[in-house]
Amino acid sequence: MRSSLLLAAASAPAALAIFRDRPRNFIFVIPDGMAPVSQTIARTFLEAQADGIAIDQMPIGNTRTHSANNFVTDSAAAGTALASGFKTNNGALGVLPDGQPVGTILEAAKLEGYLTGLVVTSVINHATPAAFSSHSVSRNALPAIAAQQIGYSHPLNQSVDILLGGGTCYFQPRSAPTSCREDDTDLFAFAQSQGYTVLTNRSAFDALSSSRGRTPLPWLGTFSPGDLAYDLDRQSQPENVREPSLSEMTSQALSALDAGVRCRGPRCRVQRGKGYFLMIEASRIDHASHASDGAAHLHEVLEYNRVMQLVKEWIDEHPDTAMISVADHETGGLTVPSRYDVSKLGGAKKTAETLGEEWERYNGTDRRGFLTGTVLPAYGVGDASGAEVERLLGSGEDFALELANVLNARSGLKWSTGGHTGVDTTLFGYAKGRMGEELKVALAGNHDNIEIPRYLERALDVSLDKVTRELRAKGTAWIP
Repeated sequence: MRSSLLLAAASAPAALAIFRDRPRNFIFVIPDGMAPVSQTIARTFLEAQADGIAIDQMPIGNTRTHSANNFVTDSAAAGTALASGFKTNNGALGVLPDGQPVGTILEAAKLEGYLTGLVVTSVINHATPAAFSSHSVSRNALPAIAAQQIGYSHPLNQSVDILLGGGTCYFQPRSAPTSCREDDTDLFAFAQSQGYTVLTNRSAFDALSSSRGRTPLPWLGTFSPGDLAYDLDRQSQPENVREPSLSEMTSQALSALDAGVRCRGPRCRVQRGKGYFLMIEASRIDHASHASDGAAHLHEVLEYNRVMQLVKEWIDEHPDTAMISVADHETGGLTVPSRYDVSKLGGAKKTAETLGEEWERYNGTDRRGFLTGTVLPAYGVGDASGAEVERLLGSGEDFALELANVLNARSGLKWSTGGHTGVDTTLFGYAKGRMGEELKVALAGNHDNIEIPRYLERALDVSLDKVTRELRAKGTAWIP
């Protein structure tokens, strides 16, 4: 079984790419849970059906997403496939179905002296970033995953150079009021002892921005106890405490990595001549789709498009850099039937999740008045009918979903499931000049998702199998 898996991965067409112009740096953007229809919605909302939007110039193929034990993957198995080039069971991270570890493209890059980064809007130790930087038989081993990411317990003593996202609670000892650990391990203290600059709020992020790349790596930034806010909710946060957006974090990470690869001296974390590998995840497209929240979904997809435009412009100015982007799977089974009208999504100022939390916290005596006067207008459905109001008042724990469906009825969006689906996802790519042409040739067509990291392996001239051998030399007792 092991040899057949190795053969299948190594013989994939993308793995055989020949590079005349090899990128020094590679950026991998993952819009978690996004399907082609998401771009249709964004394009329609922006009234760009005829001319298209920037990302419409970048599709080059698509990918198949099944896992080892299910035609419909989860993010852990999909992340493992995209990071390591191997199929595994749903729920597993960086290990095969038999529990043996497999190396990831981020680890392979780190082993050869590249700088590495993870920038996400979920908790930083969620399934996708975890699949690139840790190994666990269960994606739910979140405290242990966080420890591996900063080198506290990574078997190869590796640590990621830039970690930006949510998840503060996993780095705090259980004595901290907002901790979600069950032990006394203080990962923030450990990170600082290893030279990390630790950031946990907007002011720290702004100070980092003001330093213009002079703050040395590594960085550990977690700007919320859990996931970062949906972009729609983030926009209404007070400016002085507003969480950084995915595009803001991406911009800072790129500037820092660019400065880092030019570092000279004994304290530098890069090997001379090497570049960087950066994985960026628009994590909450998936969450919005699980919630059937069209407004939240739209704004997460728009932010993903802003990130893609930012990365394209960065590559135009740094032609030694290449980018690919592909969703790990689709979520929600989203469709747009005849006469759909996504302009109806524009009136929402908060997500259904946030308004559901406000509804749950409300302890006044006029729940109907709070619903019709505050909640419904904030979601852009102040015109809700009497029947819709009555359904919401009686919805109990399903309030947020029922609220989302009120807006879905107006926009025409249809969701076939609250889970994932097995549809193929669009593969985007961009690089300048001959490098860009080679990228398009290598990745044109339909690919199994395990082919993607083998392409990255060739592009960066690193070895996934070398990392796998080193991991397996450590046994398996270290795997949580």
